[in-house]
Amino acid sequence: MTKLVFATHNKNKLREVHEILGDKFEIASLSDINCEEDIPETQPTIEGNALQKAWYLYENYGVNCFADDTGLEIDALDNRPGVYSARYAGEPKNDENNIKKILSELEGVENRKARFKTVFALIIDGEKFLFEGLVYGTIATEKHGESGFGYDPVFFPTGFDKSFAQMQPSEKNSISHRGIATHKLIDFLLNKI
Repeated sequence: MTKLVFATHNKNKLREVHEILGDKFEIASLSDINCEEDIPETQPTIEGNALQKAWYLYENYGVNCFADDTGLEIDALDNRPGVYSARYAGEPKNDENNIKKILSELEGVENRKARFKTVFALIIDGEKFLFEGLVYGTIATEKHGESGFGYDPVFFPTGFDKSFAQMQPSEKNSISHRGIATHKLIDFLLNKI
């Protein structure tokens, strides 16, 4: 079984990826390799942050790995919060405060179109690969649902009358940005390794 390290401390992301991957690969977390430091995320793009995290892990720990970065891009906010999604309302990162900030900025705005974007950067034996997942939708005027994390309670994917936070994990994973990017990663790994 192929072993890869997922460069995250985020238990929700780890759980989602485990649910999608099943038993196809052995996925270790940062804790499993005793990496407790905050990995730098200083790039101006989602792709750049994903690559920076993956290279950091590969160069400092010598492991084959993958890292992701995700952003919510809202049309009416000139694609903000984008790369700053996790800390949009400031430090420390707080999902509730981030949601309040975008709802406040969108108050009275008709165009509520948005998209979630996830990019996985995979490093195997010093070679890099990128996998992107996009899902389009709209931002609600208030929160709906208790599941999920981040902006899930206010994001309604196109074609659905419920938010990501109202979906069962399997339903969300089948259409989500992270699910799409993860499936591209899996398909690549199954054909490469």
